[in-house]
Amino acid sequence: MRVKICGITQAEQAIAIARHGATHLGFICVPQSPRYLSPGAIAEITQALDAAKVAIKTVGVFADAPLTEMADVARQTNLSHLQLHGQETPEQCQQLLAELPGIFLIKAIRVRTAADLVWAETYAPHVDALLLDAYHPQQLGGTGLTLDWNALVSFRPTCPWMLAGGLTPENVSTALSMLKPDGIDLSSGVEQSPGIKDLAMVQRLFKKMQQL
Repeated sequence: MRVKICGITQAEQAIAIARHGATHLGFICVPQSPRYLSPGAIAEITQALDAAKVAIKTVGVFADAPLTEMADVARQTNLSHLQLHGQETPEQCQQLLAELPGIFLIKAIRVRTAADLVWAETYAPHVDALLLDAYHPQQLGGTGLTLDWNALVSFRPTCPWMLAGGLTPENVSTALSMLKPDGIDLSSGVEQSPGIKDLAMVQRLFKKMQQL
C-alpha cells in the first residue's frame, strides 16, 4: 500500500515521516498554495533525505504549469514522481513523460460527479497512476473535504490509483474497508497547520494501517 504524505515543508519532518512508514512525500510546487515550497527548498529536503539514507519516493505537485518548468524543477530537485493537479490533458501527460524518461507520473482528478470518474479513466493509458481528490471550487487540494466513497466502490481503472480527500487516522480504516485503492494520500488530515505536520497523528495513522 502506497502511503503519501503531502505538503511537506521541513526536512526534519520529512525524515521522521519517512521513518514512520510513508512510501511517498509530496511537495507543493503551486505558488498560490499555503504549502508551497520553492525548488531550492525542495532540493534541500531531498538532499537531507539522501544524507539521512532514507529511501522514499519524492513527488512534486503542479497545476497547469508549463512543461519546461516542471521538467526543470524535477531535475533541479531530483524528484522521482510528478503529480498533475490542474487541467492537464492526456496529450500533455504524454509530452511530459517523453521529456522526462523514468519519471513516474500521477494525474489527480477532483471528483464532483460520476462523469469525473469516467473522465479519470481516459487518463489511465497515459499516466502511471491516478489520484482521486475531493472537489473544491477554489482550492486544488489539502481541503480536508472527503469524497463520496460509496461512489467509488466500483472504480477499477486500468492503472493504479490513490485515494485522497479528507483522510485522517480516524477514518482511514473505514475508507479502506470500503475501497481497494493502491494507495492513500493525506495532507491536512495529519497537520497542525498548513505545511506543519503533526507527527503524533502520522504515527497514529501508521498504527491504524498496521491493524488492517
